[in-house]
Amino acid sequence: MTQETGSIAGIPQLAPAQAYEVLSGGDAALVDVRTRAEWAWVGLPDLSPIGAQPVLVEWQRYPDMTRNPAFVEQVLGALGDKAPAKLLFLCRSGGRSQQAALSVAAALAEKGVACECCNVAEGFEGDLGPDNHRGGVNGWKVRGLPWVQS
Repeated sequence: MTQETGSIAGIPQLAPAQAYEVLSGGDAALVDVRTRAEWAWVGLPDLSPIGAQPVLVEWQRYPDMTRNPAFVEQVLGALGDKAPAKLLFLCRSGGRSQQAALSVAAALAEKGVACECCNVAEGFEGDLGPDNHRGGVNGWKVRGLPWVQS
């Protein structure tokens, strides 16, 4: 059983390796809420080894970083008729994905849909290091999980 690293505002916080384990088990989906620019320039989680693909929906729009007013509808639309047992949300370092998880969890609860929304706490690139760069301290990429870059 996967253990969470804690919970913030009722949203379980998963380390990247824990998130990948959950995704590998099936009946779960990863929603990458970063911007199109981040997907193109920084890379994407590669879920092909487990026969899946991330759901790509921007929480905020680049370059002005305004909130995407259709975010919840776009996520639910991408899922189709049935939500998985777990939805995992990922951003650069865990902040935007936490807010996205809260929004989708509230919408699903309002519809009476049982689905646990979780945050990938370290994000794709992780926290800033002592050199003020990301990608060296923690996060999906640093933890050695599969990813691709265009």
